[in-house]
Amino acid sequence: VRTNRWRLGGGGKMAAVTGRLVTAGAVRRGWLPFQVVVRHGSKAVTRHRKPIHILRQKLLAVTEYIPPRPAVPERCIKPWEQEIHEPSILEKLIRRDVEFTFQENKMIAVFQNNSINSEDLRLLRHRLMKHDIRMKFFPNRVMRSYLTDTKYKNLLPLFIGRNIILVSKEPKTKEMLQIVRSSTQISLLGACIEDALFSRQGVVKYSRLPGMQVIRGEVVSGLTQITSQTCQLLNNGPVLLTNLLEQYLKQQGDAVTGQKESATTEQKETQESQAS
Repeated sequence: VRTNRWRLGGGGKMAAVTGRLVTAGAVRRGWLPFQVVVRHGSKAVTRHRKPIHILRQKLLAVTEYIPPRPAVPERCIKPWEQEIHEPSILEKLIRRDVEFTFQENKMIAVFQNNSINSEDLRLLRHRLMKHDIRMKFFPNRVMRSYLTDTKYKNLLPLFIGRNIILVSKEPKTKEMLQIVRSSTQISLLGACIEDALFSRQGVVKYSRLPGMQVIRGEVVSGLTQITSQTCQLLNNGPVLLTNLLEQYLKQQGDAVTGQKESATTEQKETQESQAS
């Protein structure tokens, strides 16, 4: 900041003293000078960095230090940090539904969803409902968290992609396969039937078995046949004993009659001899 000084033609000292007094008085009264010079603009850069020569760049790139790689990767040395996931309220509700599904149903089949459209899915669900087979969808995260601590943990490899779960209170594999056979957009991966795990081939073989009514009829007929044979075997002994006793009595009776006849013939012979 530069201010105008009062200059007197006579003496320099007097002018300097008077200027100081005037300036001090003006500052004391709050007066500011009328002319203020402020310098603007940036400082000029006079030195620029020269680019490195191409040969020097090549030399630096060739001679650059490359640290050796460790024998064991760092990701193998450093322990894997697993994030603790707290289930939300919705996940807890879905988990409860999954638990109820596994407890109340005897047949749980897992299918892979190969981008089936909504119309085909609706028709398939309607056809399955006629046989009391229900279709359910559960997130893989919830399914894996539930199956890890249960006896169904061998089903974990099936829950990877988009899945469809078919459940029923009674094992109806034959009806299920007949309905699903017409849809090529879903494929069977495995099933859990009456607490037993089956692969795809195992489910097909299980569906070829006769129904429960037929098996029960065969069991009842087998049991009745066994009971009838048991009664027959129990009656064989007394009947045989009775026949033997009857034969013995008959033989005894025949022997007695034979003795009587021989005795009568002897008497007749003796009488004839005496008469002669």
